[in-house]
Amino acid sequence: MSIRPWVVVDPPDRRGLRRVTINGDPVGSAWSLSELRKLLRRLGYPVDTDLENPSCVYWRGGDSNTWPDRRWRRYGVIAPMLLGLLASMVLHTVIGWPDALGALTFAQRLVGVMFLLAAAVQIVAAPAVVDYWGRRQSRLSGALVLLAVLMTLATTSLLLFLWLQERELISGLLAFVSLWVWSLWASWLLVSERVWRGVPHPKKFAAGVTATAVLTAVSLGYSILYQPVSAPIHFILNTQFGKPQTAPDLAFVQIPLTLYAKNDGAIPAYIVVDDFTVFGHSAKFSHSGKGLEEWTEDDPTTERYTTKAKDTVVATGPFGGPGTTLSSGQELKVEKVITLPKDTKYKTLLATLRFVFLRQDRGKVDDDFTDPKSSWDKSEGKYYCPPGKCDGDYLIYHGRVRYNDNLINVTRKPRYVAAFWSPESEPLVRISSDDFFRKEKGTPYEEYGSLNPGTEEHRYGLNGAWVDSEVSVQELLKGATG
Repeated sequence: MSIRPWVVVDPPDRRGLRRVTINGDPVGSAWSLSELRKLLRRLGYPVDTDLENPSCVYWRGGDSNTWPDRRWRRYGVIAPMLLGLLASMVLHTVIGWPDALGALTFAQRLVGVMFLLAAAVQIVAAPAVVDYWGRRQSRLSGALVLLAVLMTLATTSLLLFLWLQERELISGLLAFVSLWVWSLWASWLLVSERVWRGVPHPKKFAAGVTATAVLTAVSLGYSILYQPVSAPIHFILNTQFGKPQTAPDLAFVQIPLTLYAKNDGAIPAYIVVDDFTVFGHSAKFSHSGKGLEEWTEDDPTTERYTTKAKDTVVATGPFGGPGTTLSSGQELKVEKVITLPKDTKYKTLLATLRFVFLRQDRGKVDDDFTDPKSSWDKSEGKYYCPPGKCDGDYLIYHGRVRYNDNLINVTRKPRYVAAFWSPESEPLVRISSDDFFRKEKGTPYEEYGSLNPGTEEHRYGLNGAWVDSEVSVQELLKGATG
C-alpha cells in the first residue's frame, strides 16, 4: 500500500460528531464508522483501509467503537425547530403582505416590509437549523437561528399584548400562544448552548440585533399607537340654488341645484353613505304670535308669527354614492334640477347635503360593500325584510371593514359595517364585531339604530359632515326665466 498522510479522528463533541483531520487540516466529520469509511474513500483511501492500524489512523478520545451519536435526540430538536420556523414564516407573511402592498402611509408600508423581511429570515434560518444540529459547516448557523427565534418571540409577544387589549376569541389565538411558547423554548435552548460563540465578531452581531429590534419597536409603535389627530380631516361643503327656468305654457318651474364637496384636509376619506335632500317648508301666518308654543322635541325650530309649519321632502337621492373616495384636495360637484309647481305653497326651500365618511388612514372597506341590497326584494336572501317587520324600504350596504394596520386585524374579531339609506329617513351607519346579517331575516332598521355608536366608530375615524342652505321660494321664483 502506498504511504498516505496520517488520519486523525478527534474526540466526539457533545452531539457525538467526530472531526477528521489529515496532516492537521480538517477534511470533514463523521457520526459513525461507516461515515468515516465513506469520507476516506472520497479522499482516495482504499476500501480496505485498516482503521485499527495506528500507522494509518490515530484515534483521540476513544477508539473506533466510540460513536455516541444520539440521532433521535437530534431529530427531536430539528423537527420542532423547523416546524416553528415554518409557522413563524407563514405568520410574518400573513401580517406583512397586505400592509407592504396596500397600506396608505409610508410608515405602515415600511412595517409591512419589515415583517416580510422577518419571514425571509425564518426561511434562511431553516437550513441553518439542519446545519447547526448537524455538521456545523457554517459558524453563523446557530446565531442565525437565534436571530429568527428572537424575531418570533418579539412578534408573538406583541400580538399577545395587542390581543389582551380586547380579549376577543379569535381563531389565531392558539397559533400566537403556541408560537410564543415555542420561541421561549427555542430561545432557552439556543442561549444555553451559547450559539454566538462561532460568530467572528459577537459584539457587533449583538449590536446589530439590538439596533434592528429598536428600529422595529419604533416603527411598530409609530404605526400602531399613533393617532393622526394632528392632521384632522376637513371638508368644504356647499349647496346652492340656481336661476329657475320655466315657460308660459308650463305649469311647473325647474330650479337648478349645485352640490359641492372638497376634501380640504390632508387625510383621504371614504364615503360610506351620502345623500342630498330638498325640503319644502310650508306654514301659515299667525296674527296671535303664538307660534313659539308649537315647538316639539323633534323639531325645536319655530317662529312666533307662523303656525302649522311643515317640512315636506321635495327631492332626495345620493350625492357621490357609497364607496366614493375623496383624496386630499379632491373636489366633487353634482348638478341637480328640482321641479316645483308654479303655484307651490312652499314658503322656503331647504337643501341639505350630508355624508358619513371613514378616514382612510385608519380603516378600509371591502369592495363588495358598494353593491346595494334591496330590503324589499326576496331574492336578496338574508337582506330581505318582510313588510310586517320593516317600517319602510331601504337600500342596504354591508361589508367587512378592516384596520389599516394588519397587525391589529389579526388580533381582533372581524368588524362589519352596515349602512341603510331611505328617502324617508336619515342614513344610518353602524360598525360592530357582530355580523349584522347573521341574525334572522327581516331584522328591521330600528334594531340597528338602537346600537349605540361607540369606540369602533372612533377607531376607524367614522364621522359625518353636512351643510344646508335655505332660500325664499317667492324671491327665487322672481328670477324665473322662460
